[in-house]
Amino acid sequence: MKTNGENDPRATEARRLRAETRMSIAQLREHFDVNRDTMAAWLWNEPVPEWTRRPNAKDELRAEAVTLREQGGTVPEIAVQLGVAKSTVYLWVRHLPLDETSERAQRRRREHSRRISETRWEPLRQKRDSERAATNREEAEWVGALSDREVRLLGAVAYWCEGGKAKPWRPNACHLSFINSDPSLVLLFVRFAELMGRDRADLTYRVSIHESADAEAAGRWWADVVGVPFDIFRRPTLKTHNPSTVRLNVGDAYRGCLGVEVPKSRQLYWRVEGMMRGIAAASGEGGGASM
Repeated sequence: MKTNGENDPRATEARRLRAETRMSIAQLREHFDVNRDTMAAWLWNEPVPEWTRRPNAKDELRAEAVTLREQGGTVPEIAVQLGVAKSTVYLWVRHLPLDETSERAQRRRREHSRRISETRWEPLRQKRDSERAATNREEAEWVGALSDREVRLLGAVAYWCEGGKAKPWRPNACHLSFINSDPSLVLLFVRFAELMGRDRADLTYRVSIHESADAEAAGRWWADVVGVPFDIFRRPTLKTHNPSTVRLNVGDAYRGCLGVEVPKSRQLYWRVEGMMRGIAAASGEGGGASM
């Protein structure tokens, strides 16, 4: 019959050695030459010594996971940050649901939606961008070199779209004044003016830009584009900056618009006016250019 060793002095000694000398159960069995069951009976109801309790290496990680969760972290985010499995993090923090009204939660949802959108649409975007680039190259090759006549026609049209024109209330305000932010259009107009007998160095240049930008740097950039010295530029026109307006044309790439005026250009304006009448008539509509 097995006993818990209440009347066996060896049991008392085993309990003392276990508590005081930190002998393991295997060492005690060898010391008393008893089997596993006997030793288990001797140590029955004995509290487990603290020194036998191994520290849990993940206790600190768990506490940190709880803190991150309380700060709005998601299970995947916490798992990556702590270097543990998502399933482990879930067990640690499942009693702490996310506050879906928090700003962090809103950012998380927006980021998740963005990633889903990119995954879904990125192949289509790449295909679209590739087709666009191919179409651009094909059409650019088709244009080739422009004759002087073509530049004159294109320049007249560009001016009539973007340049200053006489109005019914000031019908004799006839001078060429062109402004645009697109360098290609500006260069087209400058070449047009040259074909009409004006030297580009004799034209008047003025940068129009927001006061929060670097007007001098923009002016020097435009001077390089047009191919004229910067010192012939007029004082820039500065637009008042409104902080409440959300502007996207900011940063180093923002260089404002370049205004180009042709001095003493009344008769040249008349010629543009005439070319536009001819273009309107040649288009088959039978009308004239709108003045």
